[in-house]
Amino acid sequence: MSPYIKPRRTQSLILLALDIVVMVGSFNTLQWLRGVSAYGSWIIEPLIAPIFVTIAAIYLIDGYRSRTEMMGADYTSQHFVAIAIAALLTLLMTFVFNTDGTPLEQSRGVIMVSFITIGFVTLSYRRSIHRLSDQNRSTRFFLFIGDRDSCRSFREVCEQNGIHQRVICAVTGETTQPPIELGNEDLFKDYQSVVDEIRDGTLLVEAVVIKESAGAVRDFLADDLTELYFRGVPTFTLELFFETYWRKIPLYRINHTWLFQEGFEIARTPVFARAKRIVDITLSTIGLMVFAPFLALAAVAIKLTDPGPILFRQTRIGRNREPFSILKLRSMRTTLPADTTSGDSRYTQENDPRITRVGQILRKSRLDEVPQLWNVIRGEMSLIGPRAEWDELVEDYQAEIPCYHFRHLVRPGVTGWAQINYPYGASIDDTLRKLEYDLYYIRHFSFVMDAAIVLRTVHLMLFGKGR
Repeated sequence: MSPYIKPRRTQSLILLALDIVVMVGSFNTLQWLRGVSAYGSWIIEPLIAPIFVTIAAIYLIDGYRSRTEMMGADYTSQHFVAIAIAALLTLLMTFVFNTDGTPLEQSRGVIMVSFITIGFVTLSYRRSIHRLSDQNRSTRFFLFIGDRDSCRSFREVCEQNGIHQRVICAVTGETTQPPIELGNEDLFKDYQSVVDEIRDGTLLVEAVVIKESAGAVRDFLADDLTELYFRGVPTFTLELFFETYWRKIPLYRINHTWLFQEGFEIARTPVFARAKRIVDITLSTIGLMVFAPFLALAAVAIKLTDPGPILFRQTRIGRNREPFSILKLRSMRTTLPADTTSGDSRYTQENDPRITRVGQILRKSRLDEVPQLWNVIRGEMSLIGPRAEWDELVEDYQAEIPCYHFRHLVRPGVTGWAQINYPYGASIDDTLRKLEYDLYYIRHFSFVMDAAIVLRTVHLMLFGKGR
């Protein structure tokens, strides 16, 4: 097998098989220890639903994706949130929706302890497998082919994502045999020597990335790249690389004809939009009923700690650039002058003195966002979509960012792909970075993606991240 054919699918299948084995083993072992079933008597059929919801929850946080960074605290917390939600759904299915006397109904303790065990065990071997695969990937380089400016831009993006030390830039359009810049070193090799190193296995390549411009791939490159591609070297256009590795759209590709490419099902297929609207109304209604007691307590706390209205209203821009009045629980003081903050007062800053003590809790828990569910019911927003931006800021963004209005193709969301992947933005540059994620969501919308966003939003709410 070619050293360039990566066993990503094999790794995913191994993780899937291990998860099933661990779940069956955990439930049955605890059943035996608890005395719920006789030793050696295996239960399989009652575990089908718990196994399915657990696998689905882990899948939604990219727990089967080999490129997911599983060593950090962020994935760890997401993993346990996914397992906790799977445990909750299993309890609901077992004791509320399917009370037909299955062995699982005989002990809630078995279910809870099983899921705790499953959480720790499935995370431990994921981290071990990730560590081994990461050591293998560390010897592989990314070969970028394009002009010198494109190389610099690509390296800057790679630096933001922590892989710039493994980037090789092949500069085209300057000589017939373009020089190669390796890493951060002042080391140049000609193109042919690098291709030869890839062919004989001296240089292992994670992927070849090609700038889409017409002159990026000259005739003398095409044959070599075709050969390497058929030898198993993953080859991407720059846009596809962004979408595959980082799940965002590079803004250099955005122009006035970009919307007419494939994808955009949420805008082109009415059935998707209607189904999404039904889900929005149903879940928003349930959400308002569930959170009603918390909203009442928050309203009292707001009134007691700072004079002024309970609800904050502001004009935001919605689908098709239609303005609407967004509703949030007020988290800022009404008497503190705006000029007490540093920087642009239109953005919330770190440790912003305008935020009340109650407001800090509301923002960290995301409870201040709950009244937006009424905007969802009214049809002004969706549960998931690009952030609804203030009309004053939108004017600035549209003047400075070409095609910024593309994000208004869909309803803005209470949460969204950009919100869970990028921290709070307080500048034009932050807005550009978030736009890359917003446009990815608009182009690649699916209900599975929406479910993943919901799960990761729960994680953000539980751990109080963001502003």
